[in-house]
Amino acid sequence: MNLKRERKMQKRKRRRRVRWGRVISVLLVFAFIGVGIYAIMEYYQGTRIAKAGNFSDDNKNAKSFQGEEVKFGKINVLLLGSDSRGEKHARTDSIMIAHYDQNTHEPKLISIMRDSFVDIPGYGRQKINAAYAIGGTELLRKTIKENFGIDINYYAVVDFKGFEKVVDVIAPKGIEVDVPSKMSYGIGMTLQPGKQVLHGDKLLGYVRFRHDNLSDFGRVQRQQEVIEKLKDQAMSMTSLLKLPKILGVINPYLDTDLDTPTLFTLGKDLLTNKSSKVQTLRIPVNGSYTNETYDNVGAVLNIDLAQNKHALDEFLSSNS
Repeated sequence: MNLKRERKMQKRKRRRRVRWGRVISVLLVFAFIGVGIYAIMEYYQGTRIAKAGNFSDDNKNAKSFQGEEVKFGKINVLLLGSDSRGEKHARTDSIMIAHYDQNTHEPKLISIMRDSFVDIPGYGRQKINAAYAIGGTELLRKTIKENFGIDINYYAVVDFKGFEKVVDVIAPKGIEVDVPSKMSYGIGMTLQPGKQVLHGDKLLGYVRFRHDNLSDFGRVQRQQEVIEKLKDQAMSMTSLLKLPKILGVINPYLDTDLDTPTLFTLGKDLLTNKSSKVQTLRIPVNGSYTNETYDNVGAVLNIDLAQNKHALDEFLSSNS
């Protein structure tokens, strides 16, 4: 009798476990569905904020771009800032390479000065930003590979209007910066010197200004500063929940061969690894260039390629 009673009790416990297992499974399914619906709603809310941008028709460069895909590991993404007004390929205000190691979770950012005098395959010696104007992202990829030995895997061209809108989503209260001197020429606004909080449109003026004693060098420094501060802001808010909205906002202003799931995965990985500080490098490095002026080209940075390639190799191979 005791044996029968024990068997009945064991059967009841098993049934309870099965029932609770089913309940938990159903709850998890509903949770995943809820998260999915929320992400979709946030994404489309972002697209409504964005409205229409220059890159509403995606992947203008994707057919010609020949960067080698990376499934997992070290990724190099060519980041270009564009102020296109309808041209097929405008010259770029900023040329950067975002390097990310998915094993160590280390983000690195390389800024290449747009006046760097380099060999453009098939077109001779010119400023590096001419490569994009002549042949788009693929020619710029080839130019970077030939001169600096870096393989670019993907590209992302961001219209500056998109930058404004993304800043206001990530940092609705603005970003604090210290404006070193009055800025006005060429940015369509006036920024007074001193510490202040800037929102999207004015922050764009801050990172684009180049008419002071530091010229493009100061602009590159400000761009790297703002990217680091935006990353800090993104990690301090409910960043993962906001990521679909950010992707929705940027989509019409972004021409890239990175698909949305990959962008989401990389963004999630970056934002959930809070210890990862963005390491930065500027090319040319100090002491590796001279200022020159050539007919039909104008003022350029005549750079020591060997010295800069060595600096790049060290930067990308080092651990923080």
